[in-house]
Amino acid sequence: MNAEQDRNPHAIAIEVEDLNCRYDAEVVLNNITFSVKHNEIFFVAGRSGCGKTTLLRHLVGLLHPFQGRIAYFGRDFTRANATERREFTKSFGVLFQNNALWTDMSLLENVSLPLVLHTQLSRDIRTEIVALKLAQVGLAGYQDRFPRELSGGMQKRAALARALALDPDILFFDEPTAGLDPITAQQIDHLIVQVRETVGATVVVVSHSLSSIFHIADRMILLDPESKGIIASGAPAELVKSSGNPKVIEFLKRDLGD
Repeated sequence: MNAEQDRNPHAIAIEVEDLNCRYDAEVVLNNITFSVKHNEIFFVAGRSGCGKTTLLRHLVGLLHPFQGRIAYFGRDFTRANATERREFTKSFGVLFQNNALWTDMSLLENVSLPLVLHTQLSRDIRTEIVALKLAQVGLAGYQDRFPRELSGGMQKRAALARALALDPDILFFDEPTAGLDPITAQQIDHLIVQVRETVGATVVVVSHSLSSIFHIADRMILLDPESKGIIASGAPAELVKSSGNPKVIEFLKRDLGD
């Protein structure tokens, strides 16, 4: 994080303007506009098929929008050249839904990958950084373990340690509690809050979990597969009170067991 961002806690970390996302002729998201504040935990929510993961892939640069603009701390990401985009993505940490850990690599090797790809640090220094990151997510001493030796929740923690390896300004989570039991899911939620407070990162979470939304989200947007747009934006508790849209109420007042 640069000094200007640190001095201004109210800075806008992410700006999305009139984003149109398509797969060939199929429109998935149409004219999406929203912003995320620096150091905020921001949720992208909605029913299956609403475009949550598609939006995430555009935010991290895996897909390019048909039209519109994405900017990070005022810098245009959408129109950046290849070299500039690589610099942008070095400031991102991404935890994918399937964790994306290499099963034949130890945690030391998995968490080291961003350091190997993006830095010239020595092996000894990389090993020290990995140990610190694993300790940060509650996996101190696990660097020689392999993903297959870990529970689902521990694999999520290991993937988060890798996402933290380069001290990112922005962390992206794709369904971080999917497939976990309620207690483990709650632990992951608490870890997300802890990481936000410790490293000062902006956090974007793609999820349909009401438990997570109401416990840790500062603000959220709700995507709708029919309109292919945003039908609600704001603090979850306020949306429950103030929204007159039956789709919003139905989503936010469903069984918290989700």
